[in-house]
Amino acid sequence: MEALRAWRASSNLLGFAASRAAKAAPAARPLRPHVRCCSPAAASTTKPPPPPPQDRRRRSASSSSSSTSDRESIRAIRLKKVEELRGKGYEPYAYKWDRTHTTKELQDGYTHLENGEVCADVAVSIAGRIVARRAFGKLVFMTVRDDSGTIQLYCEKDSLTEEQFEQLKTIIDIGDIIGANGSIKKTEKGELSVYVKNFEILTKSLLPLPDKYHGLTDVDKRYRQRYVDMIANPEVADVFRTRAKVVSEIRKTMESFGFIEVETPVLQGAAGGAEARPFITHHNSLQRDLYLRIATELHLKRMLVGGLEKVYEIGRIFRNEGISTRHNPEFTTIEMYEAYSDYESMMNLAEEIVTRCAMATHGKLRVDYQGTEISLERPWRRETMHSLVKEATGIDFNSFGEDLESAKNAARGIKTESNENISLQACSSVGHVLNEVFETVVESSLVQPTFVLDYPVEISPLAKPHRRYAGLTERFELFICGREIGNAFSELTDPIDQRGRFENQIKQHNAKRAAMTKEVKSTEGKHEEDDFSYEVTLDEDFLTSLEYGMPPASGMGLGIDRLVMLLTNSASIRDLFFPRNDERALPR
Repeated sequence: MEALRAWRASSNLLGFAASRAAKAAPAARPLRPHVRCCSPAAASTTKPPPPPPQDRRRRSASSSSSSTSDRESIRAIRLKKVEELRGKGYEPYAYKWDRTHTTKELQDGYTHLENGEVCADVAVSIAGRIVARRAFGKLVFMTVRDDSGTIQLYCEKDSLTEEQFEQLKTIIDIGDIIGANGSIKKTEKGELSVYVKNFEILTKSLLPLPDKYHGLTDVDKRYRQRYVDMIANPEVADVFRTRAKVVSEIRKTMESFGFIEVETPVLQGAAGGAEARPFITHHNSLQRDLYLRIATELHLKRMLVGGLEKVYEIGRIFRNEGISTRHNPEFTTIEMYEAYSDYESMMNLAEEIVTRCAMATHGKLRVDYQGTEISLERPWRRETMHSLVKEATGIDFNSFGEDLESAKNAARGIKTESNENISLQACSSVGHVLNEVFETVVESSLVQPTFVLDYPVEISPLAKPHRRYAGLTERFELFICGREIGNAFSELTDPIDQRGRFENQIKQHNAKRAAMTKEVKSTEGKHEEDDFSYEVTLDEDFLTSLEYGMPPASGMGLGIDRLVMLLTNSASIRDLFFPRNDERALPR
């Protein structure tokens, strides 16, 4: 009922303002801002007949057009209110406002008041956005929201000037940002309120907020206009607050273990790895292409060569690859490197970081994620990739040695949930086949925290060879809720071995590039999904640094976005960002 009354009052005000404008300039044609409409029907002045029930698409277009037309009308009327305010000497876009309290401070500090009690000797000043408004004769009630919460404004005609009370009734709209001074009052119905003695319009809103009860429900619009989403759905801001807590707790944890934070270049002269497709940009002064980094790894290792023994960086990473609920072209990671340690040390550090973040945000180590309880209590499960694949499929890939065809034949016989064959086309070794089976069959089942250990050397070009098992590396990935959260190695420090692995990786990339070029020529088309058209070169400077000597070390990268998804119960990684305005109909 409150929303209905507010809408009726707003409609009356819109009509009142429009009639005043018409009387003031009867011959003038009102200027309307140019807005690209969703359909030609938006420009029509004749209401079309209702579509038949089965024509949902036409009904949706008509509804969208009507909504756009209403929005234009409201904006035009509010622009006239801005002109009216300025005509009377008021500035509707203020420079500042001195406030004494947040709404939460008032709610916490005066909750003890009895119903009907007034603290006349207390002067307070608050500011915020009007999210609800109700008028009853000589009383106007408004709900104001700031960053901390909401509070009611109790506006009585006898306590305000006649001009101010008239502004409350004719000028102020839901969505406006105002500042108010007054005392504290708890109404007879028990609503803590600011008893307003004076107020100012700090920002006049030109566009209407989403309907109070339906909110902003269009998923695409919620992602494109995150700011409106945050106004209409205040709980959305909690995700950003939790993210800030997580990043802060990670920094505290790293500092407590003696790590120092550094910054490394975002623009790099060479593509950082053959397995991740980079974004390419052009430096005009240098007249050369540069690449947005796909990892901070190689520069942080240079720090170890230079003598720093514990370093980390929290930074934005860019990969020109697919978009899904788990993947975004730009994302945030922390990478850390510690001299004189191995990957066992990084497992302990991963547990420490995640559990501290859970305690900082939830106060406990059991969290709910999309209806499943996740236990973060230590120690976490540790299993090798070979063991997990054998457990899931019954196949021991150790038994194939280097027999690629036998491994592929065994993989073809594995039944997947989707009943589709495992993709083996790009597998050039038994290690690649093992990894493909793991990603297809095992990965999604790792719901509780699990360290997957000892990856094949073919897919781990930066990891140290396993000290006990030939063909494997000392590498682990951490999975929670079927998602990779972290990736760590005992770091490769042998410069000759490292050069050989990089060269082999480049050969594989160039072979895929040649095959793609041949396929494009034969089909006269371009394949977006597996684009190997960019050139990969050796990072000679990094290889040179290794020849000066890097101490034994371990390193790890943790995906901060996926950790925040877990701790905020977010189903999509897009819930954590302000997506670009050109995104449409992407996976949720």
